[in-house]
Amino acid sequence: MNTAVVIVGAGPAGIATSACLNLHSIPNVVLEKEDCLASLWKKNSYNCLKLHLGKEFCELPHMSFPRHAPNFIPKADFIKYLDDYAEKFCVVPKYQRCVKSAWYDKESMTWRIFAYNTSNGEIEEYSSRFLVVATGENSEGYIPQIPGLDRFQGEVIHSFFYKSGERYNAKRVLVVGSGNSGMEIAFDLAIHGAKSSIVVRSPFHVMTKEQIFLGMKLVKYFPINFVDSLLLALAKFTFGDLSTYGIVRPKDGPLLTKARTARSSVIDVGTVDKIKAGEIKVFGPISSIEEDKVKFMDGKSESFDAIIFATGYRSTANKWLKDENETLDLEGLPKKAFPHQWKGSDGLYCAGFAKRGLAGTSMDAINIANDIKKVFE
Repeated sequence: MNTAVVIVGAGPAGIATSACLNLHSIPNVVLEKEDCLASLWKKNSYNCLKLHLGKEFCELPHMSFPRHAPNFIPKADFIKYLDDYAEKFCVVPKYQRCVKSAWYDKESMTWRIFAYNTSNGEIEEYSSRFLVVATGENSEGYIPQIPGLDRFQGEVIHSFFYKSGERYNAKRVLVVGSGNSGMEIAFDLAIHGAKSSIVVRSPFHVMTKEQIFLGMKLVKYFPINFVDSLLLALAKFTFGDLSTYGIVRPKDGPLLTKARTARSSVIDVGTVDKIKAGEIKVFGPISSIEEDKVKFMDGKSESFDAIIFATGYRSTANKWLKDENETLDLEGLPKKAFPHQWKGSDGLYCAGFAKRGLAGTSMDAINIANDIKKVFE
Protein backbone atom coordinates (compact mmCIF):
# COMPACT_ATOMS: atom_id res chain seq x y z
CA MET A 1 0.00 0.00 0.00
CA ASN A 2 1.30 3.44 -0.96
CA THR A 3 0.46 6.57 1.01
CA ALA A 4 2.02 9.92 1.87
CA VAL A 5 2.52 9.22 5.57
CA VAL A 6 2.67 6.10 7.71
CA ILE A 7 2.19 6.63 11.45
CA VAL A 8 3.21 3.81 13.78
CA GLY A 9 1.15 3.85 16.96
CA ALA A 10 -2.45 4.84 17.71
CA GLY A 11 -1.99 6.39 21.12
CA PRO A 12 -2.61 10.11 21.71
CA ALA A 13 0.50 11.04 19.67
CA GLY A 14 -0.49 8.92 16.68
CA ILE A 15 -4.12 9.98 16.49
CA ALA A 16 -3.23 13.64 17.06
CA THR A 17 -0.71 13.56 14.21
CA SER A 18 -3.21 11.82 11.93
CA ALA A 19 -5.89 14.37 12.82
CA CYS A 20 -3.60 17.30 11.98
CA LEU A 21 -2.65 15.68 8.67
CA ASN A 22 -6.31 15.04 7.85
CA LEU A 23 -7.07 18.72 8.37
CA HIS A 24 -4.46 19.44 5.69
CA SER A 25 -5.94 16.69 3.43
CA ILE A 26 -2.67 14.76 3.54
CA PRO A 27 -3.18 10.98 3.08
CA ASN A 28 -1.93 8.91 6.00
CA VAL A 29 -2.20 5.43 7.49
CA VAL A 30 -2.02 4.67 11.21
CA LEU A 31 -0.70 1.21 12.14
CA GLU A 32 -1.50 -0.08 15.63
CA LYS A 33 -0.38 -3.43 17.04
CA GLU A 34 -3.33 -3.71 19.48
CA ASP A 35 -7.03 -4.05 18.63
CA CYS A 36 -7.97 -0.54 19.79
CA LEU A 37 -6.60 2.97 19.92
CA ALA A 38 -4.98 4.26 23.13
CA SER A 39 -4.46 0.69 24.35
CA LEU A 40 -2.19 1.82 27.20
CA TRP A 41 -5.12 3.79 28.61
CA LYS A 42 -7.81 1.25 27.83
CA LYS A 43 -6.00 -1.96 28.76
CA ASN A 44 -3.00 -1.17 30.90
CA SER A 45 -3.75 1.62 33.33
CA TYR A 46 -5.03 1.23 36.87
CA ASN A 47 -8.68 1.98 37.59
CA CYS A 48 -8.20 4.98 39.90
CA LEU A 49 -6.02 6.90 37.43
CA LYS A 50 -6.76 10.57 36.73
CA LEU A 51 -4.86 13.09 34.62
CA HIS A 52 -2.50 14.90 36.95
CA LEU A 53 -2.62 18.22 35.11
CA GLY A 54 -5.55 20.54 34.49
CA LYS A 55 -7.56 19.73 31.39
CA GLU A 56 -6.34 22.80 29.49
CA PHE A 57 -2.81 21.31 29.56
CA CYS A 58 -3.99 17.89 28.32
CA GLU A 59 -5.98 18.72 25.19
CA LEU A 60 -5.03 17.40 21.78
CA PRO A 61 -4.90 19.83 18.84
CA HIS A 62 -8.13 21.47 17.64
CA MET A 63 -10.46 19.92 20.26
CA SER A 64 -11.07 21.08 23.82
CA PHE A 65 -12.60 19.04 26.60
CA PRO A 66 -16.31 19.67 27.19
CA ARG A 67 -17.03 22.69 29.39
CA HIS A 68 -18.76 20.55 31.99
CA ALA A 69 -15.75 18.20 32.32
CA PRO A 70 -13.91 18.35 35.67
CA ASN A 71 -10.61 20.19 35.72
CA PHE A 72 -8.73 16.95 36.43
CA ILE A 73 -10.03 14.33 33.99
CA PRO A 74 -10.69 10.74 35.21
CA LYS A 75 -9.46 7.81 33.16
CA ALA A 76 -12.88 6.89 31.71
CA ASP A 77 -13.57 10.47 30.60
CA PHE A 78 -10.17 10.76 28.96
CA ILE A 79 -10.70 7.51 27.04
CA LYS A 80 -14.04 8.85 25.79
CA TYR A 81 -12.32 12.08 24.77
CA LEU A 82 -9.78 10.13 22.72
CA ASP A 83 -12.50 8.06 21.02
CA ASP A 84 -14.50 11.21 20.23
CA TYR A 85 -11.36 12.89 18.96
CA ALA A 86 -10.59 10.08 16.53
CA GLU A 87 -14.18 10.07 15.28
CA LYS A 88 -14.30 13.85 14.82
CA PHE A 89 -11.14 13.97 12.74
CA CYS A 90 -11.77 10.73 10.84
CA VAL A 91 -8.79 8.88 12.28
CA VAL A 92 -9.29 5.20 11.45
CA PRO A 93 -6.24 3.13 12.45
CA LYS A 94 -5.42 -0.25 10.97
CA TYR A 95 -5.46 -2.44 14.07
CA GLN A 96 -3.53 -5.64 14.82
CA ARG A 97 -0.64 -4.46 12.65
CA CYS A 98 2.62 -5.11 14.46
CA VAL A 99 5.43 -3.31 12.63
CA LYS A 100 8.44 -5.58 12.24
CA SER A 101 10.76 -3.32 10.26
CA ALA A 102 10.92 0.09 8.62
CA TRP A 103 13.79 1.36 6.51
CA TYR A 104 14.48 4.18 4.08
CA ASP A 105 14.96 3.31 0.40
CA LYS A 106 17.30 6.01 -0.91
CA GLU A 107 16.70 5.13 -4.56
CA SER A 108 12.95 5.65 -4.45
CA MET A 109 13.18 8.18 -1.57
CA THR A 110 10.45 6.34 0.32
CA TRP A 111 10.07 4.49 3.59
CA ARG A 112 9.28 0.80 3.36
CA ILE A 113 7.35 -0.54 6.31
CA PHE A 114 6.58 -4.20 6.96
CA ALA A 115 3.82 -5.07 9.41
CA TYR A 116 2.56 -8.41 10.68
CA ASN A 117 -1.23 -8.65 10.56
CA THR A 118 -2.00 -10.63 13.71
CA SER A 119 -5.60 -11.26 12.62
CA ASN A 120 -4.66 -13.32 9.55
CA GLY A 121 -0.94 -14.01 9.93
CA GLU A 122 0.08 -12.13 6.80
CA ILE A 123 2.94 -9.69 6.32
CA GLU A 124 1.84 -6.38 4.79
CA GLU A 125 4.11 -3.86 3.08
CA TYR A 126 3.53 -0.11 3.15
CA SER A 127 5.42 2.55 1.23
CA SER A 128 5.40 6.23 2.17
CA ARG A 129 7.29 9.46 1.67
CA PHE A 130 7.12 10.17 5.41
CA LEU A 131 7.26 7.99 8.52
CA VAL A 132 6.09 9.05 11.98
CA VAL A 133 7.25 7.08 15.02
CA ALA A 134 4.38 7.55 17.49
CA THR A 135 4.92 4.53 19.72
CA GLY A 136 6.02 6.90 22.48
CA GLU A 137 8.25 6.61 25.52
CA ASN A 138 5.99 4.08 27.28
CA SER A 139 5.98 1.12 24.91
CA GLU A 140 7.23 -1.59 27.25
CA GLY A 141 7.35 -1.89 31.03
CA TYR A 142 10.84 -1.91 32.55
CA ILE A 143 11.82 -4.09 35.52
CA PRO A 144 15.38 -3.58 36.84
CA GLN A 145 17.69 -6.51 37.46
CA ILE A 146 17.87 -7.25 41.18
CA PRO A 147 19.91 -10.13 42.61
CA GLY A 148 17.56 -12.97 43.57
CA LEU A 149 14.44 -11.56 41.88
CA ASP A 150 14.10 -14.66 39.70
CA ARG A 151 13.84 -16.76 42.87
CA PHE A 152 11.19 -14.67 44.59
CA GLN A 153 8.37 -16.98 45.66
CA GLY A 154 5.56 -14.44 45.47
CA GLU A 155 3.94 -12.54 42.62
CA VAL A 156 6.01 -10.14 40.51
CA ILE A 157 4.34 -7.77 38.07
CA HIS A 158 4.99 -4.43 36.41
CA SER A 159 2.51 -1.62 37.10
CA PHE A 160 1.57 -1.99 33.41
CA PHE A 161 -0.58 -4.96 34.51
CA TYR A 162 -1.93 -3.50 37.76
CA LYS A 163 -5.65 -2.69 37.87
CA SER A 164 -6.83 -2.53 41.49
CA GLY A 165 -5.81 -3.41 45.03
CA GLU A 166 -8.95 -5.48 45.61
CA ARG A 167 -7.28 -8.86 45.19
CA TYR A 168 -4.37 -7.91 47.46
CA ASN A 169 -6.43 -7.57 50.64
CA ALA A 170 -4.37 -8.54 53.72
CA LYS A 171 -1.33 -9.33 51.54
CA ARG A 172 2.10 -7.82 52.07
CA VAL A 173 2.86 -5.87 48.91
CA LEU A 174 6.00 -3.92 48.05
CA VAL A 175 5.77 -1.22 45.38
CA VAL A 176 9.14 -0.44 43.80
CA GLY A 177 9.25 3.11 42.44
CA SER A 178 8.00 6.35 43.93
CA GLY A 179 6.79 8.28 40.90
CA ASN A 180 3.14 9.09 40.41
CA SER A 181 2.22 5.52 39.50
CA GLY A 182 4.08 4.00 42.43
CA MET A 183 2.64 6.40 45.00
CA GLU A 184 -0.90 6.00 43.67
CA ILE A 185 -0.67 2.21 43.58
CA ALA A 186 0.69 2.12 47.14
CA PHE A 187 -2.30 4.23 48.22
CA ASP A 188 -4.77 2.09 46.28
CA LEU A 189 -3.37 -1.04 47.91
CA ALA A 190 -3.66 0.50 51.37
CA ILE A 191 -7.31 1.51 50.99
CA HIS A 192 -8.10 -2.03 49.82
CA GLY A 193 -6.65 -3.56 52.95
CA ALA A 194 -3.20 -4.58 51.76
CA LYS A 195 -0.12 -4.17 53.94
CA SER A 196 1.44 -1.67 51.56
CA SER A 197 5.10 -0.62 51.36
CA ILE A 198 7.00 1.50 48.87
CA VAL A 199 10.64 1.81 47.81
CA VAL A 200 11.96 5.38 47.54
CA ARG A 201 15.28 5.51 45.72
CA SER A 202 15.81 9.22 44.98
CA PRO A 203 14.57 12.71 45.94
CA PHE A 204 11.28 14.00 44.53
CA HIS A 205 8.76 16.76 45.10
CA VAL A 206 5.32 16.03 46.52
CA MET A 207 2.62 18.52 45.54
CA THR A 208 -1.13 18.72 45.30
CA LYS A 209 -2.66 18.86 41.83
CA GLU A 210 -3.99 22.33 42.61
CA GLN A 211 -0.48 23.56 43.47
CA ILE A 212 0.96 22.31 40.19
CA PHE A 213 -1.98 23.79 38.30
CA LEU A 214 -1.32 27.15 39.96
CA GLY A 215 2.37 26.91 39.14
CA MET A 216 1.76 26.20 35.46
CA LYS A 217 -0.54 29.21 35.32
CA LEU A 218 1.85 31.57 37.10
CA VAL A 219 4.99 30.54 35.21
CA LYS A 220 3.51 32.16 32.10
CA TYR A 221 3.88 35.54 33.80
CA PHE A 222 6.58 35.22 36.47
CA PRO A 223 10.16 33.84 36.61
CA ILE A 224 10.37 30.11 37.29
CA ASN A 225 12.45 30.60 40.45
CA PHE A 226 9.80 32.87 41.93
CA VAL A 227 7.02 30.41 41.14
CA ASP A 228 9.04 27.51 42.53
CA SER A 229 9.62 29.40 45.79
CA LEU A 230 5.88 29.92 46.13
CA LEU A 231 5.13 26.26 45.38
CA LEU A 232 7.70 25.05 47.88
CA ALA A 233 6.19 27.27 50.59
CA LEU A 234 2.71 25.92 49.82
CA ALA A 235 3.95 22.32 49.82
CA LYS A 236 5.76 22.77 53.13
CA PHE A 237 2.57 24.20 54.65
CA THR A 238 0.51 21.29 53.28
CA PHE A 239 2.80 18.33 53.96
CA GLY A 240 5.40 19.52 56.45
CA ASP A 241 8.91 18.02 56.53
CA LEU A 242 8.70 14.59 54.88
CA SER A 243 12.39 13.74 55.29
CA THR A 244 11.62 11.99 58.57
CA TYR A 245 9.44 9.59 56.55
CA GLY A 246 12.14 8.88 53.94
CA ILE A 247 11.00 11.43 51.34
CA VAL A 248 13.58 14.10 50.49
CA ARG A 249 13.02 17.00 48.10
CA PRO A 250 15.49 17.79 45.27
CA LYS A 251 17.62 20.94 45.49
CA ASP A 252 15.83 22.53 42.52
CA GLY A 253 12.18 23.54 42.78
CA PRO A 254 9.41 21.44 41.18
CA LEU A 255 9.13 23.35 37.90
CA LEU A 256 12.90 23.70 37.44
CA THR A 257 13.37 19.99 38.23
CA LYS A 258 10.84 19.16 35.52
CA ALA A 259 12.55 21.48 33.03
CA ARG A 260 16.05 20.14 33.70
CA THR A 261 15.41 16.43 34.25
CA ALA A 262 11.90 15.85 32.79
CA ARG A 263 10.95 14.33 36.16
CA SER A 264 7.52 15.39 37.29
CA SER A 265 6.47 16.12 40.84
CA VAL A 266 4.43 13.44 42.58
CA ILE A 267 0.81 14.52 42.83
CA ASP A 268 -0.44 13.36 46.21
CA VAL A 269 -3.74 11.47 46.23
CA GLY A 270 -3.66 10.70 49.94
CA THR A 271 -0.49 8.63 50.06
CA VAL A 272 1.35 11.04 52.35
CA ASP A 273 -1.34 10.78 55.05
CA LYS A 274 -1.16 6.98 54.82
CA ILE A 275 2.62 7.12 55.23
CA LYS A 276 2.36 9.44 58.23
CA ALA A 277 -0.24 7.15 59.79
CA GLY A 278 2.06 4.14 59.37
CA GLU A 279 -0.33 2.43 56.93
CA ILE A 280 2.28 2.59 54.16
CA LYS A 281 5.89 1.79 55.01
CA VAL A 282 8.76 3.53 53.21
CA PHE A 283 11.97 1.65 52.42
CA GLY A 284 15.19 2.67 50.72
CA PRO A 285 16.82 0.95 47.72
CA ILE A 286 16.81 -2.86 47.48
CA SER A 287 20.06 -4.79 47.73
CA SER A 288 18.82 -8.33 47.08
CA ILE A 289 15.88 -10.72 47.28
CA GLU A 290 15.77 -14.18 48.90
CA GLU A 291 12.67 -16.32 48.41
CA ASP A 292 9.94 -14.20 50.06
CA LYS A 293 12.29 -11.77 51.80
CA VAL A 294 13.52 -8.45 50.41
CA LYS A 295 16.77 -7.03 51.76
CA PHE A 296 17.43 -3.29 51.64
CA MET A 297 20.70 -1.41 51.42
CA ASP A 298 20.30 0.04 54.91
CA GLY A 299 20.35 -3.48 56.37
CA LYS A 300 16.62 -3.84 56.89
CA SER A 301 14.71 -6.83 55.52
CA GLU A 302 11.06 -7.82 55.30
CA SER A 303 8.91 -10.55 53.79
CA PHE A 304 6.35 -9.84 51.05
CA ASP A 305 3.69 -11.74 49.14
CA ALA A 306 3.95 -9.61 46.00
CA ILE A 307 6.21 -7.02 44.37
CA ILE A 308 4.83 -4.44 41.94
CA PHE A 309 7.41 -2.60 39.86
CA ALA A 310 6.39 0.96 39.06
CA THR A 311 9.81 1.53 37.54
CA GLY A 312 8.87 3.17 34.28
CA TYR A 313 8.83 2.23 30.65
CA ARG A 314 11.12 1.94 27.68
CA SER A 315 10.74 2.79 24.02
CA THR A 316 10.72 -0.19 21.64
CA ALA A 317 11.17 1.78 18.41
CA ASN A 318 14.78 0.60 17.98
CA LYS A 319 13.52 -2.96 17.58
CA TRP A 320 11.91 -2.19 14.21
CA LEU A 321 13.26 1.16 12.98
CA LYS A 322 16.29 0.56 10.77
CA ASP A 323 17.93 3.96 10.30
CA GLU A 324 21.41 3.08 11.60
CA ASN A 325 20.69 4.94 14.86
CA GLU A 326 20.73 8.31 13.12
CA THR A 327 17.57 9.59 14.77
CA LEU A 328 17.14 7.53 17.96
CA ASP A 329 19.67 6.72 20.65
CA LEU A 330 20.30 3.27 22.12
CA GLU A 331 17.28 3.66 24.42
CA GLY A 332 14.96 4.34 21.50
CA LEU A 333 14.59 8.05 22.24
CA PRO A 334 15.33 10.99 19.91
CA LYS A 335 18.93 12.13 19.93
CA LYS A 336 17.88 15.74 19.45
CA ALA A 337 16.88 17.62 22.59
CA PHE A 338 13.59 19.43 23.08
CA PRO A 339 12.24 21.39 21.20
CA HIS A 340 13.86 19.84 18.11
CA GLN A 341 13.28 16.17 18.97
CA TRP A 342 10.27 15.78 16.65
CA LYS A 343 12.16 15.95 13.33
CA GLY A 344 14.65 13.44 11.98
CA SER A 345 16.09 13.04 8.51
CA ASP A 346 14.73 11.63 5.23
CA GLY A 347 11.13 12.35 6.17
CA LEU A 348 11.31 10.65 9.57
CA TYR A 349 9.46 12.20 12.52
CA CYS A 350 8.93 11.40 16.21
CA ALA A 351 5.67 12.20 17.99
CA GLY A 352 5.17 11.89 21.73
CA PHE A 353 8.84 11.89 22.78
CA ALA A 354 9.07 15.46 24.11
CA LYS A 355 8.82 14.41 27.79
CA ARG A 356 6.36 17.28 28.15
CA GLY A 357 3.18 15.25 28.62
CA LEU A 358 0.14 15.67 26.41
CA ALA A 359 0.99 19.32 25.78
CA GLY A 360 4.29 18.22 24.24
CA THR A 361 2.48 15.55 22.23
CA SER A 362 0.15 18.18 20.79
CA MET A 363 3.09 20.40 19.86
CA ASP A 364 4.74 17.47 18.07
CA ALA A 365 1.61 16.65 16.08
CA ILE A 366 1.13 20.24 14.92
CA ASN A 367 4.82 20.68 14.02
CA ILE A 368 4.96 17.42 12.08
CA ALA A 369 1.79 18.09 10.09
CA ASN A 370 2.85 21.65 9.27
CA ASP A 371 6.30 20.48 8.17
CA ILE A 372 4.87 17.80 5.89
CA LYS A 373 2.32 20.27 4.52
CA LYS A 374 5.16 22.35 3.07
CA VAL A 375 5.90 19.55 0.62
CA PHE A 376 2.27 19.43 -0.51
CA GLU A 377 1.88 23.19 -1.08
